[in-house]
Amino acid sequence: MSSGGADKKVGMALPSANGGMGGSGGISAGAHLVGGELYSRIADYFQEHLVSDLDEMESSSGEDLLRCYAAVWERYTQGANFVHRLLIYLNRHWVKHEREEGHTDVYTIYTLALIQWKRFVFDPLQAHRKITIAILEQIHNQRDGAVIQSSLLKTVLDSFVALGIDESDATRQNLDVYRIEFQQAFLDATADYYLAESTSFVANHSAIDYMKKAEARLMEEEDRVDLYLQPTSRSALEEVCREQLVAKHSEMLWAQFKSLLDNELITDLGRLYGLLVQIPNGLNPLRDQFQAHVRDEGLDRVARIMEETPDQIDPAKYVETLLRVYDRNMQIVDTCFQNEAGMIAALDKACRVFMNENQATGSSASKSPELLSKYADSLLKKSNKISEETSLEAALDQIMVVFKFIEDRDMFQKFYAKFLARRLVTFASVSSDAEESMIAKLKEVSGFEYTNKFQRMFTEIGLCRELNDRFRDFRANQAHANSIDFYALVLANGIWPLQAPTTNFSIPTELQGIYDSFKEFYGSQHSRRVVTWLWHLSSNDIHTSYLPRKHIFQTSTYQCAVLLLFNTQSVLTFDEIASATRLDASALKIALVPLVKSKVLHELDDSYSLNMGMYSTTDLDFKSKKVRVNLQMPVRAEQKAESNEVMKNVEEDRKMLLQATIVRIMKARKTLRHNLLIPEVIIQVQSRFQPKVPDIKKAIDALIEREFLQRVEGEKDV
Repeated sequence: MSSGGADKKVGMALPSANGGMGGSGGISAGAHLVGGELYSRIADYFQEHLVSDLDEMESSSGEDLLRCYAAVWERYTQGANFVHRLLIYLNRHWVKHEREEGHTDVYTIYTLALIQWKRFVFDPLQAHRKITIAILEQIHNQRDGAVIQSSLLKTVLDSFVALGIDESDATRQNLDVYRIEFQQAFLDATADYYLAESTSFVANHSAIDYMKKAEARLMEEEDRVDLYLQPTSRSALEEVCREQLVAKHSEMLWAQFKSLLDNELITDLGRLYGLLVQIPNGLNPLRDQFQAHVRDEGLDRVARIMEETPDQIDPAKYVETLLRVYDRNMQIVDTCFQNEAGMIAALDKACRVFMNENQATGSSASKSPELLSKYADSLLKKSNKISEETSLEAALDQIMVVFKFIEDRDMFQKFYAKFLARRLVTFASVSSDAEESMIAKLKEVSGFEYTNKFQRMFTEIGLCRELNDRFRDFRANQAHANSIDFYALVLANGIWPLQAPTTNFSIPTELQGIYDSFKEFYGSQHSRRVVTWLWHLSSNDIHTSYLPRKHIFQTSTYQCAVLLLFNTQSVLTFDEIASATRLDASALKIALVPLVKSKVLHELDDSYSLNMGMYSTTDLDFKSKKVRVNLQMPVRAEQKAESNEVMKNVEEDRKMLLQATIVRIMKARKTLRHNLLIPEVIIQVQSRFQPKVPDIKKAIDALIEREFLQRVEGEKDV
């Protein structure tokens, strides 16, 4: 084995039987004695060799010490490995026998070489921590931007690992030397370095610049582990760096968050999140700020569209505004916050606030469900402006985004059912596939019971087709059948949210024949069924012949009855029309207003006449480029009354649901305290609406009054 310079050589030969070296005589003292003497001489040889190398290393320091140490270590371990393989017989037999006899201070030759290195080189040098200090100086220089030889540090630190020998079990290796002699000192130096650097940098640079600096430093330390540190150092090093670079400046970083959000600095938001996610509770303040930001943005956007149309808000514009706020902030969560669960929860909480109560809704949580259902109605009508089926499907998916944040889902259900029924009875649905798709989406979120009636409506529409086919066959066999094209929808009262007419009505003579014919047909098939005719929901197509160009007027049956009067009369007063149609004043006004507004009828004082296009002022004449003219324009008062009716029905349904829920809970529990019953009720009904505690108390009182419940004597709260 050679040591030091190339001119320094050390020879070694196996000991002879008489104690000398070399020779070919027999072993007189026995194999055991020879093995022990050989082992002892090898140990002495390692010691002598290392003592001669120690002088050169002790006279060096800094990088020179590391270079010398690494060079000697590599030569020594290479030679020790050669000797180990040369004496493999000694390792397999004598060393093994000695260790089996309990001599734990006997090692294989290579392990012996490492132990001698630790005793005669490493420990003397580390008495004053010369090697550790030299390594830390190199790392400090590298952090300051100097170029160092990383492979040199890796060689030295690998020797720390190799020297971690378990003397009780030479086959085991540990990192005790690495941890004790280097790692802790390294972590302390790292903490001091980054504390000083970060404090100075923050004082002289912006928060955004500091985030970039901290991010770069953390990446550097990750690379340092890969270059020359042990992988086991990674977690401890990360913890120290996060503490000094992030945790100690977290308040400054939290304060910067709102400014980054307001200015939509996406890259910097992602960088801020990447830093704070690394420390305990680092994201909690961000979640709170993000929730407040989204809530305020949503409220502000709705307030802006209310300024544009203060009298009546457009459902499409309202829902699209809510979606823009959600989509924008969801993109931030996805891009900047890596879809972190807490950030998603903060977004959801904020959306639940501004989507249910804002300037458009006031304090009423029922307005958003109404506007959302109206928007869905506009999309699912034939008159929508969406041409592609894929675009319509995407729009329906967007509706469900808002729907999942709506608290009063029972209110949406009532409005949706009403609009669905109207689309079906007026044949205004864009397609059956679109309707089925929307119902499937609602079912997925709210369950089968929520959409049960919607599905049954479709079933009945299919049955009505069969009914009308049979009626056409019936009419074909009647000699007096007229040419009116007639289609009837016979709908079950308990499924369809359709109200009976509130006014009398005299069927026009022109429709009387087909009316009597259908009554006869249906009565012959279902003799015991009571049929209520919903004239206010039926519609008619009337062909004109009095105008220069032929048109088809699409009217309600009430409007049809009014217009048919002008086949025989040129001028009629309001009272005369009311008497002929038997409509009450409010229903008649609702029918007349669109006719006058569209200039089909001319109104003068209390009289009405058919507008024949004979006036000198051309803007009084009826004009339309379309052949088919829809005269069933909704009246705002009628729409408001319809909304009030739906809300009234919902309130009644809620009372019944609360009472049914209370009874169901009490059947299971038998006895329950008042303050435990209320939260139990809230949990069970909140999927449909958010109940108010006073309403629950009223439901309890109503059930006690009707003797469904009773209070325990002496305990009024039970």
